[in-house]
Amino acid sequence: MVDHAIHHVPATHRPLLDPRHTYGSVTDKISSIVLTRKTGRGWLIGFGIGFLLLMIMFYAIGEVLIRGVGLFGINIPVAWGFDILNFVWWIGIGHAGTLISAILLLLKQEWRTSINRFAEAMTLFAVACAGLFPLMHLGRVPKFYYILPYPNTMDLWPQFRSPLVWDVFAVGTYLTISLLFWFIGLIPDLATLRDRTNNRAARWVYGILAMGWRGSAMHWHRYEVAYLLLAGLATPLVVSVHTVVSFDFAAGQLPGWHATIFPPYFVAGAIYSGFAMVLTLAIPLRKAYGLEDFITMRHLNNMAKVMLATGLIVAYGYAIEAFMAFYGGNTHEVTAFRMRMLTGPYKWFFWALILFNVLIPQSLWFRRVRGNVLMLFVLALIINMGMWLERFVIIVSSLSRSFMQSKWQEYYPTRFDWGLFIGTIGLFLSLLFLFIRFLPMISAFEMRELVARTHEEAEASATTSGGVTP
Repeated sequence: MVDHAIHHVPATHRPLLDPRHTYGSVTDKISSIVLTRKTGRGWLIGFGIGFLLLMIMFYAIGEVLIRGVGLFGINIPVAWGFDILNFVWWIGIGHAGTLISAILLLLKQEWRTSINRFAEAMTLFAVACAGLFPLMHLGRVPKFYYILPYPNTMDLWPQFRSPLVWDVFAVGTYLTISLLFWFIGLIPDLATLRDRTNNRAARWVYGILAMGWRGSAMHWHRYEVAYLLLAGLATPLVVSVHTVVSFDFAAGQLPGWHATIFPPYFVAGAIYSGFAMVLTLAIPLRKAYGLEDFITMRHLNNMAKVMLATGLIVAYGYAIEAFMAFYGGNTHEVTAFRMRMLTGPYKWFFWALILFNVLIPQSLWFRRVRGNVLMLFVLALIINMGMWLERFVIIVSSLSRSFMQSKWQEYYPTRFDWGLFIGTIGLFLSLLFLFIRFLPMISAFEMRELVARTHEEAEASATTSGGVTP
């Protein structure tokens, strides 16, 4: 039998989908989560927690808008605090969605199919959270349009030498392409929900969003062309967006920032933290909604391998950054790194990030760790914390120990810094729970395409092992 044949295939070579699935069963299972499944207590509790944290963010934003950015912990040397730190962290989290959707699509990697939809959604939610921080950092939020290149009477164009302007262009482009890519991929599934729902209001909403999709040959042709073009446009963004973000620091003269290694290891770090967040979301979702046959151990194993590879690149970046500081012989650079690693007020943060980002993830070399769902979940959380600490060390430790010793001063975040950061986690969770409640978290039509290929692989495996094909 097919099941007997598959049982003897190594885990890394097993089909991505259970051969017992049919076109109808795949569509029924995915659409039922949105259309017929009742809103459970777990969803209500999760959304309630996210919404509560979101209210904390609104409170912090309201206070800062009324009373000013002096409520933050920033001071004269540390002019960039939690705002820029959390901006870089959230942008990094969004990178895995673009890589899974665009690059793996162009490389024809089928294992992306079960995780690309909510990874793309994660990208949008992370960028939405990231965009709040530069706006709040401006101080005068209503004047944000000053950094946009719009024609005006006085010809006052933005200061293109400002990193904030670079970030506006990079993040704006990233958000636009990611949103288009995500929405176009949703259209066939929106049409499925439109045709299956019994709720008139839902049918009307899904019908509008489906944009008249009928599944004709012309529709599919135009869809595939548009999807492939957007994948081609999104692919360079994986490299360019976080490279531009790294220029915020690498283009400065500050000790600890002025390093050419920043662009590649910022990109690797973004993919590192992005895949860690995908695992953080995928593991609870597959358990809560019974999706173990869609998001299989092969998917988790592949994502763990990507994290291991990018983690090694990040470790190499740490080593080269420290080596060049001491090898270059610049007194200020040497002092900054000695303070960062040995004698400064944030030395424990540095060694904590080494532990979280370099040492503990080496356990992913072992197949037993990659095959343990709970250990993968804990590792993903540890890596996310480690990447946050990395941003803290890069930004705060360098700014607090600049060229002049008379300007040295520590940075301590206030409750408004923490409130805004925790609130964006609430925004992320609230958007995520709304997404999984009202939209399909897995691409049903792509899974249907995978059904045919899975059946072919299963029959080939059964024939090779002497089994009987159905």
